[in-house]
Amino acid sequence: MTTTTTTTGAGVRDLGKRFGEVRALGGVTLDFPAGQVTALMGENGAGKSTLLKILTGDHQPTEGTVLLDGAELSLGSPARARAAGIRIIPQEPEIIPHVSVAENVYAGALPHGAGRRLDRAELRRRITADLDRLGFARVLDPDLLGSELTPAQRQLVEILRALTGEAKVIAFDEPTSSLSEQEVEALFALIRRLRDQGVAVIYVSHRMKEIFQLADRIAVLRDGSLAGVLDAAEAGEQDLVRLMVGRDLSQLFVRQNVATDEVVLKVDGLTTDDVRDISLTVRAGEVVGLAGLIGAGRSELALALAGDLPVRSGTVTLDGKKLRSGRPGEVIAAGLGLAPEERKAQALFLHRSIRDNTSLVVLERLRRFRFVRRSAERQLAQSYTDRLRVRAPGIEHEVRKLSGGNQQKVVLARWLARKPKVLILDEPTRGIDIGAKAEIYQIIADLAKEGVALLVISSELPEVLGLSDRIVVMQNGRITGELDRSEATEEKILALAMADDLSNEGLSNEGRQA
Repeated sequence: MTTTTTTTGAGVRDLGKRFGEVRALGGVTLDFPAGQVTALMGENGAGKSTLLKILTGDHQPTEGTVLLDGAELSLGSPARARAAGIRIIPQEPEIIPHVSVAENVYAGALPHGAGRRLDRAELRRRITADLDRLGFARVLDPDLLGSELTPAQRQLVEILRALTGEAKVIAFDEPTSSLSEQEVEALFALIRRLRDQGVAVIYVSHRMKEIFQLADRIAVLRDGSLAGVLDAAEAGEQDLVRLMVGRDLSQLFVRQNVATDEVVLKVDGLTTDDVRDISLTVRAGEVVGLAGLIGAGRSELALALAGDLPVRSGTVTLDGKKLRSGRPGEVIAAGLGLAPEERKAQALFLHRSIRDNTSLVVLERLRRFRFVRRSAERQLAQSYTDRLRVRAPGIEHEVRKLSGGNQQKVVLARWLARKPKVLILDEPTRGIDIGAKAEIYQIIADLAKEGVALLVISSELPEVLGLSDRIVVMQNGRITGELDRSEATEEKILALAMADDLSNEGLSNEGRQA
């Protein structure tokens, strides 16, 4: 474990912040050395955002000091922090919709000519030079209006804005959440250039692969305190998880064999436009993992089972009753629920409350004389948010303001309220931190104990291996094999996921669903 002390770059000493009786930070002493990338990690609520907001002048510390190049710094406002050379690229970009990319980048510092009119020629020169210098010329048109930008382009505009002027400290808060692979590579190249130029870089992310690619040091916050600082070159994933949640990665999975012999879901020869001849079963209390590479057809299969995609042939039977294709209402009524991969786009009403989102599929149960009984609705929503430990001020809180892990819990609360017999979870822990993942894993284990049949789709092989009783592997819309928990390994799953010859006798027979 490293305890770097530096006089160049930024740092905090005995930093504390309280919001009323709530302690967000306490006694944090941490350096962000110039010429290094310091990753800042921790669960949601660990204090990362509060620390960044203190560095950028949005919050004032209750106690302790902020240092820049060894000298104490008083940051009374974001403007003072920016003048001192401290920048942050926020997770949610703030874009002016009716002006161009160039004007968004230099907002507040636009070049003016005679009569205070905007000097468009100088603006063009500046934005062209900066786009070329930072490597974004091919992915960002300076003439696009803010309202025309994609989420990825909005993120790049925020990065460009932060890099205008002399920056000594730059913090990136989950910067790759909406970027393509090409844009991520350009961003990483930029961060490395900034580091080599002597800038102190703070990188906040829950993506461990990115952390180990970029970071020189990894600082971990837990419950508002500094849990430790690791040398990224020497640390392993287990070390990082242990600091974040206080236990090893292997202890996150709490599966017990509680599966019964009762087949709840039976799929026989299911064929759609995307998948072919799918046959599988899921038993009560069983967790079946569905693995495969991107494009294997896993999500399309889930949507077909839920009645959202038309079925060309084959049958889906739930508790002995055949489900009709293209009738999601009937599927839900029969007892099958789907928590889709894109929870924000496909599952949640982001501007509605936790209460509204939780009660959505049980409103008919809450009605009396065609009117929803609001007291019963509130009681139901509160009981499930309490059970799943959704962290929010209350059930009237807007879902869009929740962390990714808590949003996923709201999706699960909706289906738990419905009391499903079969629950399909498509990438249930994508985009959430380690601590929230552990809680989702516990929820899955609890549902299995209650006899729910679970089909879990995940691209993370350790997750598939840790959660599943059986693992079904898909490639190119077909099932290429099945592995029991006792025999499954990452190598065997990948071999089935990358199998080229689907007619190969060994693949078609070995481990197939009986």
